[in-house]
Amino acid sequence: MIWLTAIGCLAVGIIIGVVITSRLNTSPARVQELENQIRTLKESHNSYRDNVSDHFSMTAELFQHMTESYKEVYQHLATGAQELCSHEVASKLLPARSDSVFDNDSDEDDSAVGLSPPKDYATKQNPGQKGALSEDFGIDKPRSADDEESSPQQTH
Repeated sequence: MIWLTAIGCLAVGIIIGVVITSRLNTSPARVQELENQIRTLKESHNSYRDNVSDHFSMTAELFQHMTESYKEVYQHLATGAQELCSHEVASKLLPARSDSVFDNDSDEDDSAVGLSPPKDYATKQNPGQKGALSEDFGIDKPRSADDEESSPQQTH
């Protein structure tokens, strides 16, 4: 009886092993199919990347054209204001130079308005004063026993 049970378990084990092996077996056709799928995905990704690059290149060109068109409209308005309005009104509406809005002369503008970059330090009242970056800045020293006796005690 024990022999029959052992032979039966061995047969069931062999059958289960064959089924699992057949399911896990990677045939050359399946490998080739997966390689083709990977190749197709790589080509699709490269195509997508090229499309994105073309899109942003075209966007940059369109922004450049839009900027040029905006400059032309602004120059037209500036010329019209100079010709059609009084000098005082035209100078208030638009700068004297038609391209001045598009220039990067921020140094002149900052000095005219009085702007300055922030300082990275705190000013001191006198040279002997501790600065904000000092190790003991803002820390009160502990009072000694002599100081406590001489100070008046508070009653509640």
